[in-house]
Amino acid sequence: MHVEIVCTGNICRSPMGEVVLRAKLVEAGLDDVEVTSSGTGGWHVGDWMDPRAAAALRRRGYDGSAHRARRFERAWDRDLILAMDSGHLAELRGTEAQLFARDDVPDPYYGEDDGFDEVLAQIEKAADQWVDRLRDQA
Repeated sequence: MHVEIVCTGNICRSPMGEVVLRAKLVEAGLDDVEVTSSGTGGWHVGDWMDPRAAAALRRRGYDGSAHRARRFERAWDRDLILAMDSGHLAELRGTEAQLFARDDVPDPYYGEDDGFDEVLAQIEKAADQWVDRLRDQA
């Protein structure tokens, strides 16, 4: 199974979701699920993760240091596409995309550093729910 997590520029929310979901799946023994992330826009392609997102991940014991931003391609073969907010879901119309979390995951990019920690907490909660769902499908 291949899961793609999508946000706007692929430097904050979706890479955080990728790192967290991957770690939680491995912890649950579901290490055969591949998790990647991308953005709906291409202006950050090749960039590192936002340093504030990487710092929030480090504070919670995750490693996002290998991430490089990329743009979502409709031609990719993915089993599950998860959008970080309803705007991304609308941009992914025509795919089988679903929301990553019950509510939109807010973009912390233009806010204060603590916004990244709040977003990470929301991502961790949603990732736990996806682990349960994916375990049930295995």
